Amino acid sequence: MSVMEAVAKTKFAELTFDEKLDRLAEVAVKVGLGLRAGQELIMSAPIEALPLVRRITEHAYKAGALLVTTFYSDDPSVLARYEYGADASFDYAPKWLHDGIAEGFRSGAARLAIAGANPALLAKQDPAKVARANVAASKAGKPAMELITRHEINWTIVACATPEWAKLVFPGEPEHIAVAKLWEAIFVSSRVAVDDPVAEWKEHGARLKKRMDMLNAKRFSALHFKGPGTDLKVGLADDHLWAGGGTTAGNGVYCQPNIPTEECFTTPHKDRVDGTVKASKPLSHQGTLIENIAVRFEGGKIVEATATAGEDVLNRLISTDDGARRLGEVALVPHSSPIAQSGVLFWNTLFDENAASHIALGQAYSTCLIGGEKMDAAQLAALGANASLIHVDWMIGSGEMDVDGVAADGTAEPLMRRGEWV
Repeated sequence: MSVMEAVAKTKFAELTFDEKLDRLAEVAVKVGLGLRAGQELIMSAPIEALPLVRRITEHAYKAGALLVTTFYSDDPSVLARYEYGADASFDYAPKWLHDGIAEGFRSGAARLAIAGANPALLAKQDPAKVARANVAASKAGKPAMELITRHEINWTIVACATPEWAKLVFPGEPEHIAVAKLWEAIFVSSRVAVDDPVAEWKEHGARLKKRMDMLNAKRFSALHFKGPGTDLKVGLADDHLWAGGGTTAGNGVYCQPNIPTEECFTTPHKDRVDGTVKASKPLSHQGTLIENIAVRFEGGKIVEATATAGEDVLNRLISTDDGARRLGEVALVPHSSPIAQSGVLFWNTLFDENAASHIALGQAYSTCLIGGEKMDAAQLAALGANASLIHVDWMIGSGEMDVDGVAADGTAEPLMRRGEWV
């Protein structure tokens, strides 16, 4: 029996859609954000997510939010820029807006993002323009992103089913059926399809912490991934820390940054990654689909990169800056995770990264280093933490992947076999 079939026989299946949506909103505020009374909330969402935004807003005010401010995105408006915008538009981003958001975070605001944009929105657009727009947005958003990657604030991401996304995940289905199926997959993966979602998240967090504590006790110097098309050794940063599940942000608020989450992750050493690796799932990046990624690392840096679709976008992505060719994160996820076992390819990193072990190009999380949240850029770099304008996760794990932990003396210890913890 699949996870979805099992849920169909629970009390959750008897709830109305509005009641299910309300559960997700409650989890987003209470578990994802851990929103504190008196905090502002800055939210971003696709315009199709309005019903979920309203539910989250209600729960935020019930939790004592000072003010909720939401920024909406609209896919047709994004496409209008590519069709009618002046060339100079693609090197511009509203720095004033990003600076304002960063100032909001510094003043104590929490951040919530709702994922749900069409993963293939920009598939037919000029890759050069897409890359330029992404670089401009990354540069303008750097002050706010640094506060997030340092976990200075409490933040979370949840998802909303939208028609274009649903049709990509469930091709061939009528739109309303595809949307309904995607919503059910989101509810199950987000662990709200149970009698007490808040309690379930506490138990899930405890399980992740147990695994995280084991990894921190081992003090491996590297991980060795071996599977079809992959023979990759990922050196770990000096004084690295494993994280997983919830975290206490710099403002003292305990939050779950990703809903769903199944990973234990840490910071690789930017100069100690060698070998070949092949993606096990497609990557949807900024509206472009990149399929069958295969890269080779030497001395921490990608020296060859190919893909059967979106290769030009991939190569432009890793050319964003020097750090874009290096790793900022490595994460272990068992193949038995509920998301993997659902059999659904979400075409969305929030979900797909929690179905498989993965790596991320670009910016490292300073909180994955002992005392890293108090270090400056030079101190972080000295320990091996990567710096970049980007942070892009892509999946490499599968039911055929083996992972060894490698000690400082070169001794290897099995961590995963065929995608499962040993």
